Amino acid sequence: MKAVIQRVSQASVTIDGQKVANIQSGLLILLGIVNDDTQEDIKWLSNKITNLRIFSDDNGVMNKSILQIDGEAIVVSQFTLHASTKKGNRPSYIYAAKPDIAVPLYEAFVKQLESDLGKVVQTGEFGADMKVELLNDGPVTIIIDTKNKT
Repeated sequence: MKAVIQRVSQASVTIDGQKVANIQSGLLILLGIVNDDTQEDIKWLSNKITNLRIFSDDNGVMNKSILQIDGEAIVVSQFTLHASTKKGNRPSYIYAAKPDIAVPLYEAFVKQLESDLGKVVQTGEFGADMKVELLNDGPVTIIIDTKNKT
């Protein structure tokens, strides 16, 4: 599982002209899934994200987590995070999990994140053509890959 985590002042997801997700201060999480991702990856990644200290404290130091600021989150599926660009100019998505594997893992990740945050997590729609808008705060962008836990 690979995640691109962006600290945002606001973010939204629009599908077919309708806004389906909208948050203020929090995290926009782009999530890519591969075939061998597991429930262990889900738990580890959710825990890592909820405890990342990337929000400013009273002294302007990144020292608070999303839990500590009572922030919101949007999770958007993003198979292109697993693009291979080794050959030619057209990315290959051979490593990205197909929907029959990816959808249940994506949904399980959202549920785990909701449990860890203690609140509803907003989402895009798996497989939809989404327009994602964000105001990256900082900018702060962190990439986490569960295959590189150590």
